[in-house]
Amino acid sequence: MASKSARLLMFVGLFTLFYVLGECGVTGPSSPATEAPTSAADLPCDEKNENCETCIGGGSYKCLWCDSTKKCSEYPVGHILPSDSDCPLSKSNWLVCGINFEALLISMGVIGGVIVLMITCCCVYCCCCRGKGRRNNKYEKELDKMERDRKDRDERNDERRAERKSRNDEIRKKYGLLKDDDSSYKKLENA
Repeated sequence: MASKSARLLMFVGLFTLFYVLGECGVTGPSSPATEAPTSAADLPCDEKNENCETCIGGGSYKCLWCDSTKKCSEYPVGHILPSDSDCPLSKSNWLVCGINFEALLISMGVIGGVIVLMITCCCVYCCCCRGKGRRNNKYEKELDKMERDRKDRDERNDERRAERKSRNDEIRKKYGLLKDDDSSYKKLENA
């Protein structure tokens, strides 16, 4: 008995397979108009009990071969997966005789998962990684603006500092506290 995750994976694979078969217009093998209606392709699945190749032969997707009972039966179209009472998934073949139905569903699920993962990776790459250049450009503009603002603030601070110095020098001059550059360190002579 397969686990729940394996059954879900098989369901996804089978759904993908049916969807692809429906989209591609696969309707089974085409038989020429001159062929007799009693050929192996026209026989119902219940009458093709010789071996797997005669049951599934020609790529017919209508028949299911059961290895445990060695019988060919119609694929249960009403159900997505054939029930274990009909034939266990590990012992049934569909579309290909070399691969059992369980392995076919798992491989289809893995292939579908890889395709979804690749599409997701492409979307993430296109949306996130390629958009990075545009975002960097945005950040560069913001950094340039911040740099301009900083330079403007520095210039205003320098102007204010010069204005304060000139005001302080005027006050010092008014009260005689302004030091002349010429009179700063004179040698005292003994008299």
